Amino acid sequence: MGLEDCLTPTVVIDTNILINLMHVGRIPILGGLQQFDFVITEEVAGEIEWPQQQEQLQKASAAGILRTEPTSDLPVVTLFAELRQQMGAGEAAALALACHKGWIVASDERKAFRREAINRLGQARILTTPGIYVLAIRSGLLTIEEADADKAKLEACRFAMNFGSFRDVL
Repeated sequence: MGLEDCLTPTVVIDTNILINLMHVGRIPILGGLQQFDFVITEEVAGEIEWPQQQEQLQKASAAGILRTEPTSDLPVVTLFAELRQQMGAGEAAALALACHKGWIVASDERKAFRREAINRLGQARILTTPGIYVLAIRSGLLTIEEADADKAKLEACRFAMNFGSFRDVL
């Protein structure tokens, strides 16, 4: 089962994905991926500290690209508290919400986060920055050349992808 086959097409985005997309000015591609509904938690929004990035987040919310989903349901709060012992607030909130709702989680985190996400959601319900780019290319929102140019910019910001070109993964 792939991401396109998930019954619930809502994606909870973690801070690191937002920041990656903000670095290259690509938050708008989320709006073009109309097969998904993209949400963030208040904890994720709170981790966006730079004014330029806060402005991008506000514009994306105003345009309906992202919406903030509360994490106040007791099962979400309980799981958040458990996960918070192993990871940051944004990661814990995103994963707790995705688990409770049966949604997809989008994060590039590794180690404890990735292990917990795989155990609780399964590999098919984890989306990464490269995965978003692949979806955007397949949807005709970006060319491979545009995605590769962004990849080079992200690598200059210390976010490395383990392939040479998006052509290699399509």
